[in-house]
Amino acid sequence: MDLLVIRHGQSEADILNVIEGRANFNLTDFGNRQAELMAEWVKSYMSIDKIYASSLKRARQTAEKLSAATGIPVEHMDDLMEWKNGLIAGLNRQEANEKYPPPEIKHPHTAVYEQESDIEFRLRAETAFSKIINENASDANIAIVSHGGMINKLFQSFLMLPVNSGISISSGDTGIHHWTIDKENISARRVVFGNSLVHLGNR
Repeated sequence: MDLLVIRHGQSEADILNVIEGRANFNLTDFGNRQAELMAEWVKSYMSIDKIYASSLKRARQTAEKLSAATGIPVEHMDDLMEWKNGLIAGLNRQEANEKYPPPEIKHPHTAVYEQESDIEFRLRAETAFSKIINENASDANIAIVSHGGMINKLFQSFLMLPVNSGISISSGDTGIHHWTIDKENISARRVVFGNSLVHLGNR
């Protein structure tokens, strides 16, 4: 099974310089163009069988560009949404730090300010990952459109890492990761490439 894991394009929150998370902003015009370029590149790179996407606007709109290019409908999954960041969603960083300072000690189970804990976040990723892997054929080519934080959790799930793992990956706007899984030998997993932005050229 081949997985193309894709981050959404630039959103309005990036321009406003606010904390996004569950704040539900649209793509900018530039973000829509990034998504179009990503979709055309994916179409030329691989025949896609299924598209899954977070139900937040910026991911949904990015996935719609991929759907338009490939003719494959989008299945929206709430489990693919970004980290539930509670009361800090939509705030600028200074205001968030003043009103809701991070706890001095944070454990994997710690949840403050109506946020979800790292364990809860990882569980969502595991749930989404299990559904995608087990409900599709072993030779399927799957596109997943999500968010930087969730892509990190999916990557940890892909590598079967512990919840408190410090391993992370970067995902630029419409960055594409290509991973493979052998369903006959579920531990056989390979990273083909990560955070490719070749479709954007010099943009």
